[in-house]
Amino acid sequence: MIDRSWGSTCCPSSDFLSADDRDSRGKYVKYLTYLLLWGMLVGTDWEADMSAVHYDSYTDARAHLKDLLDAAEKGLVATVRRDSATTAVVDVVRLRHVLASVVPSHAQVVPEAGGWSVFIPGLPVSADGASFDEAVEEMVDALREYAQDWQERLLNAPNHRDNWGLVQLISFSDDAQLRDWLVGAAQ
Repeated sequence: MIDRSWGSTCCPSSDFLSADDRDSRGKYVKYLTYLLLWGMLVGTDWEADMSAVHYDSYTDARAHLKDLLDAAEKGLVATVRRDSATTAVVDVVRLRHVLASVVPSHAQVVPEAGGWSVFIPGLPVSADGASFDEAVEEMVDALREYAQDWQERLLNAPNHRDNWGLVQLISFSDDAQLRDWLVGAAQ
């Protein structure tokens, strides 16, 4: 059943609309009605397509793994609760994009002894090369080694634990993406 009062409660009164606006509003309402009816005809669950997915247990999440992953791929909120912890399931491309925008590289490249050196202040990571490009490529390798070391033993060290976002960014990036991040190219 269509609520015909929609125009009077959600839209400006017809007295204030031009004839063209009243005609456009009518077409818009008809279009929405058509889409909603079409969704019902083809069996689309419009509310389910647009809502978050949450499972209160690992068992429920496992039973609905496809729905959980589909929601994450669409960019919907997708969470799983286990005991007292809630974990988000996020599409890696979206997460990498966000991390690249909120984790600045702060990389510094300086000419040194006939070559170039790259370092990131506050990180125990640096690299050298005969050319700028070689130094940056070496830095990509050094960042990969740091991310591996962080995963294996540094994640709980007080001076490294806050580098979670950086390690995730490194892990989710290919070499070209890391290079662009280091030199400040557009993400």
